[in-house]
Order: sequence, then structure tokens, then C-alpha cells
Amino acid sequence: MTTTPHVNADADTLAARLEEARRDYADLLGKGLSLDLSRGKPSLRQLDLSAELLRLPGDRYTAADGTDCRNYGAPNGLLELREIFAEFLQVPVDQLLAAGNSSLELMHDCLIYALIGKLPGATRRWADEERVALLCPTPGYDRHFELCERLGIEMIPVPLTAEGPDLDLVESLVAADPGIKGIWCMPKYSNPDGTCYSDETVRRLAAMPTAAPDFRILWDDAYAVHHLTDEEVTVPDVLAACAEAGNPDRAFVFGSTSKITFAGSGVAFFGSSPANVAWLRSYSGKRSIGPDKVNQLRHALFLKDADGLREHMRRHRALLRPKFDAVLRIFDEELRETGLATWSTPKGGYFVALNVPDGCAREVVRRAAEAGLVLTPAGATHPYREDPQDNVIRIGPSYPELAEVEQIISGVAVCVRLVGYEKLAAEQN
Repeated sequence: MTTTPHVNADADTLAARLEEARRDYADLLGKGLSLDLSRGKPSLRQLDLSAELLRLPGDRYTAADGTDCRNYGAPNGLLELREIFAEFLQVPVDQLLAAGNSSLELMHDCLIYALIGKLPGATRRWADEERVALLCPTPGYDRHFELCERLGIEMIPVPLTAEGPDLDLVESLVAADPGIKGIWCMPKYSNPDGTCYSDETVRRLAAMPTAAPDFRILWDDAYAVHHLTDEEVTVPDVLAACAEAGNPDRAFVFGSTSKITFAGSGVAFFGSSPANVAWLRSYSGKRSIGPDKVNQLRHALFLKDADGLREHMRRHRALLRPKFDAVLRIFDEELRETGLATWSTPKGGYFVALNVPDGCAREVVRRAAEAGLVLTPAGATHPYREDPQDNVIRIGPSYPELAEVEQIISGVAVCVRLVGYEKLAAEQN
């Protein structure tokens, strides 16, 4: 987790530092850079790791159970692929669906179906409620927030701590307000700061009393296998925790291969209680005849088994780790002693959260853009794109080559020093 930056400097020292930052920024402008760090996409080298998929399934078209993948059928998705991912998503195979290419699509559908039809345990449709709200741990994932905004679902920010959402606040809110229908969660290597939920957090989320009988934990396990270190962080099984607490229908688990194989051409997964799986199937079966089983077959043939998936992700890690190391090294060399910034040190996932002085994030992003460095817009990590402190910047170093990452992060550090020292100088005057 990030912490608030703090600077101690007398007027003369500050003036000297500001002058140096202005010179460095002028040099940065003179380089004529045009580099983009705005989204956490897999790099071309990462995509090449899955090139064999383009040759699969070859002349084979039958699944392990004899299903003809060219035809209708297997609405739950191919069993052999679900068996590979069940362990990592912590969902029993018979409660895991393999669907289309996007977990975001599944999240969208679940919210839509909750609006137009009753969830298990609900007294009425969400569309018939006076208000529908979701808790949004922040900083968080912008696409969760955009989805709520598009569907008219109110977003209530709650702070994200080093253990997960602030559970004291969450528990008090959900116990008192039946309009709060759920909470977004990225339990492992959370976007953007790499937070991993603690055992206690998962237990309390599963067991907490809620005023809404149809309260749902939207468990986006996007980075379940995306480790950056030798340590494979584990987070407790949320479905098991909910069942043990007497709330078996509380959690929806989402995952995908989007950053494992080909982004946009992968497979998405949904896991939950038998009742929730049947509920989703009752709607999705009317929306689609079934998933792309040929694509699922080639993924199963390519990954082979759980060990095959682990080995594939080690290859990803070999490409990603040097870029993250470069980000952390440059921030440490250029910003640590300034007191102007702190940053997360994730053990996995795709992002680093950079925390700058309050009121500076948008200006840092603007100055970077003037120098040809495109960053994620400030505010994207918060509901309605409004970061009240204006101090969080998401850094996603995955796509550019290592040399470009080093250029961009060095430039970002220059912008942080310039904006931070300008703010301090203005406050002293």
C-alpha cells in the first residue's frame, strides 16, 4: 500500500531543488518523446508466448468427453479447461462455467440480469428497488466503475487497506442499508496497488450481516496466477468461506485468460454456488447458444494441465519482472530522498500505484503528456473519475520494451519532482 508523501525543506533548499527540477523538465521536453504507459496490456513478447494457439486445435475437434466442438452443446464450457482453472480460481469444477472471451462481459451480464430478474435470495429485481449501490474499494479498477456508471448503479467508495477493504466501514454500511447490493473485490494483486486480501478480510466479508438479502461479493480474480516473485500468494477460498458462514450464494467469482494467452481471444470463467450458476445459466442460455468451444479446446490443448499453466506463467514473469524492477529502482533512486512520493511494491499483477502529494496527480499526468509520456488519467482509480485527494497515479509497465519503460519512469520522476516542488514553493509564499 502507498502512504502519504512528506517533505521537509527550508526555503533555500526548496528553491534549489525546484530550479534543478525545471532544468530536468526542460531537458525532458527537448527529447521529443512519444511513449504510452496508459494501459496494462500484455507486450508483444508476451503474446508470442501463446503463438502455438494459432496452430491449434489443428484437425482435432472433439473434446475429452467426445463433444464435437464444431457444433452446439456443452453450455457449461469444456470440462478439461474448467479442470485446469478450477484449482486457481478456487471453484469446484461443477460450479465453474467457461464462457466467452471476457470476464468483464460476465460481470456486465450478472449486473444486467440482477437488474431485470431476481437473484437467488432476492425479494424483487434490482430495477424495482428505490436505489441500487455497490461498494467500491479505492483505489480500484476503472472498468468496474465505468460499468456501474453506465448502468446507473450508485458507487460508494471505501478505503482499500493493506489487508483489503476497510471492513469496519464496510460492515457498518452493509448492515444498515438495504440499497447496498454488493461490493467489488480484486482479492489478489489488486489493480492498481497489488493488495492481497488477508484471511481475516475474506472471513469477515463472507460472514458479515447485510441488510440486503441478495448482497453479492463481485470477486474479480483477474490476477489469480500472475505472480511476479517466487512466492505464489494465496488468498482464502471465498466460496468456501461464504458457505461455512451460511451465505452460500454471496460470492460471484470471475476470471479469464486475457493476460495469460491472447487478450480479447481468450476464455472467461464464472464460479459460484449451484443456485447462482443455475441462475446465470437460465439467462445466458437465452442470450447465446453456447461458448466458443473450439477456442476452449485449443486453450486446453495448449495449457495441458495445472502444471502447464504454472510453467506458462513463469515465462510471463520472466518478461514482466525486469520492467517492474526497473520502475521500483528508478522511483527509489530519483524520488525516495525527495519525500515527494511513495509507491506500492506488488508481488504480482500488472500495476504499481504511485502516490504523490495531495492535489498533484492530475498536474503530474498533464506535465508528462506535454513531454510525450501518456499515463493513465488521474482519477481513473476512483469512482466517477474523482480522486478526492488527487494523489494516485496508476503505473502499468507491461507493454513497452524495457528501455522504453526506463525512459518513461525517469520522465515521470522528473514530473513528480517539478510539480511537487512547485506546490511546496507556492505553499511557502
